[in-house]
Amino acid sequence: MSFTIFPAIDLRNGRVVRLKYGDPNQQTTFSDDPVAMGERWLASGSEWLHIVNLDGAFDEAGQVNWEILPSLANLPCKLQFGGGVRSLNDVETVLNTGVDRVILGTVAIENPDLVKTAVSQFGAERIVVGIDARDGRVKTRGWQTDTAVSPAELGRQMAENGVKTVVYTDINRDGVLTGVNAEATVQLARDTNLNVIASGGVASFEDISKCHGFADEGVVGVITGRAIYDGRIDLNEAFNRLKELAG
Repeated sequence: MSFTIFPAIDLRNGRVVRLKYGDPNQQTTFSDDPVAMGERWLASGSEWLHIVNLDGAFDEAGQVNWEILPSLANLPCKLQFGGGVRSLNDVETVLNTGVDRVILGTVAIENPDLVKTAVSQFGAERIVVGIDARDGRVKTRGWQTDTAVSPAELGRQMAENGVKTVVYTDINRDGVLTGVNAEATVQLARDTNLNVIASGGVASFEDISKCHGFADEGVVGVITGRAIYDGRIDLNEAFNRLKELAG
């Protein structure tokens, strides 16, 4: 898997938003048109979009977000989608809209056998696990529920269940532009032999470059949200610089 930048489109009641620390009370709305936002990032050179159903992650209905999904899937790119996907039926529904990869988070803790079945049924290329952690412990249910599980423990269990790729989010850095935790990301890759996508805190191209520096150890991409919405990162320029780094 080649190293990729994933622009994030976080959906709350059909709008494109960003949260600080995953806190629904610290929300900034950037657009009422997720498809137009997707087109903007594609025009900047992106081949993937990272879509998050925040309503689903917070155990809210989020029906409007599901209704938007087919329109996003019609865009000329690949999509990965997560947030509130808690059953095999949910996985199948998402994939049937044209989404390429489904991200399973809470269910990986609460029902790991479901992840194993999903990988068996749909293939490891289509099932990604989201490992969201604060202070070395995984959190679930939209980051509202604590667990006693470390990212490495969950990662190894998921690897045993056939998972190949995970998204690792450092919640302490998410949405606040404090710099990506590249070291914890690559450590998770080393501990589990999984492909790991970094998420949380990306503030500049330096963060992207830092993650790319660990590409040969299993860090296969980085998700960027607030930095591209605030204009701190010019996505088109970032893709051009990434090509230069890749040689």
